[in-house]
Amino acid sequence: MVPVRALFLENLHPKATEILGDAGIEVIAQSGALDEDELIKALEGVELIGLRSKTALTAKVFESATSLIAAGAFSVGTNQVDLAVAARKGIAVFNAPFSNTRSVVELAISEIIGLMRRLPEHNCLLHEGNWSKSAEGSHEIRGRTLGIVGYGNIGSQLSVIAEALGLNVVFFDIAEKLSLGNATPMLSLAELLETSDIVTLHVDGRPGNAGFFGKQEFDGMKKGSIFLNLSRGFVVDVEALHDAIEAGHIAGAAIDVFPVEPNRKGDPFTTPLQGLTNVFLTPHIAGSTEEAQRDIGIFVATRLRDYVKNGSTSLSVNLPNLSLEHSGGSHRLAHLHENVPGVLAAVNNVFAAHTVNIEGQLLATRGELGYVVTDVASGITDEVIAELQAMPATVRLRVLS
Repeated sequence: MVPVRALFLENLHPKATEILGDAGIEVIAQSGALDEDELIKALEGVELIGLRSKTALTAKVFESATSLIAAGAFSVGTNQVDLAVAARKGIAVFNAPFSNTRSVVELAISEIIGLMRRLPEHNCLLHEGNWSKSAEGSHEIRGRTLGIVGYGNIGSQLSVIAEALGLNVVFFDIAEKLSLGNATPMLSLAELLETSDIVTLHVDGRPGNAGFFGKQEFDGMKKGSIFLNLSRGFVVDVEALHDAIEAGHIAGAAIDVFPVEPNRKGDPFTTPLQGLTNVFLTPHIAGSTEEAQRDIGIFVATRLRDYVKNGSTSLSVNLPNLSLEHSGGSHRLAHLHENVPGVLAAVNNVFAAHTVNIEGQLLATRGELGYVVTDVASGITDEVIAELQAMPATVRLRVLS
C-alpha cells in the first residue's frame, strides 16, 4: 500500500513531522516558501500540505493539485489560503487559532514597556558610544491607557495581562465582545484613538481590513502616544506611520508585520521605518517562540492525521465539523457533498440496496457543503463506491478503512 505523502514548507516544528510519521505518513520537508508554479510542481502526488504564512494556496494551486485532500496552515490566520476553492475541491483546511496567543501577548507587553521607557533610542545611543542617561520622555506604564483594536483571542488575553500590570484598558471590535476584567469597550475606533496612550492592533486578515489604519487614524491618536502592529502587515499605511513619527506626533512604534515580506530567511528587506531610533522592527516573530511553534506543530499535525485516519474535520475552517467515534465497523466512508435535500437518504439507499449494515453514522452541514461519515460492518464493494461517487451531489468520497 502506497503511504500518504505530506509536503511541509517553511521550517515547521519537528513535532509535526514526528506526529505524521508515527501515523505512517511520509513527510517531505523543505525550508522556505514556494511560489505558485513551484508549489504546483511540488504537490504532484502529494495528499497533505503544511505551510506557514509565506506560501499561498491559490485557486490555481488547488485546481492543479489533484491528489491533495487536506492543508494545514501552521499559523493563526488563513488569509494565505483560498478557503472557498479548497472547500469546493473537497480539501479540508486546518489552522492553529490559539497556540501562539501567549507568545504574541508577551512580545506586545515587552514592546509597550520598552517604548514607554525609550529603550530603542537608549540602546542605539549606547551602541554609538553616547552615554545619555535621562528620565526625559520615559514613563511607567502604570495608570496609562492601552487601546486594543481587535478583541479576539490575542486582544482579550493582552487585556487581562495589561490590566494586571496597572494599565487601564479600552478596546474596539466590529463585533460585540464580552469585556474581561475592567476593560471598557469603545463605541468607535475614533473614540479609542483619542482616549489611548498606547494603541495596539490585533485584527484578523480579512480583505476588508486592508489599509484601514492610515493618516486619518494616526492624526486621531493622542500626541506623544505609541503604536504597535503585531497583526497583519497590510492593515497599516507605513508611509503615514513614518510621517507621524517624523513629525513627533507618534512617540514610538513597534512593527512586527509588513505589507510585503521576504519569502526566505536572509532575503533583503526594506521599509520606510528603517533608521527611526524610536521604533522596534521585528521580522514577523510575534508568535515565533519555541513553545508556540511546538504547540502549533502538534495542534495542526494532529488535525491532519485525524482527518487522514478517521475523517475527523473537528476545527476545520472550511468544511462541516464532525468527529465520529469508531463503532467497531470494519469500514469507514467519508462522503463530502453539496448541501441539498435528500443526500443522506440517497447514501443510505445505496447501502440498503447492497445489504450493507450501518453501525455508526454522523452528518454535519456548513454552508453549501454537507459531510457524512459512516461506519459499516462489511460489504463495501467497488459497485457501492462507484454508485456513491456517481451521485450528482458528491464532492469527494474517501474510503478510510
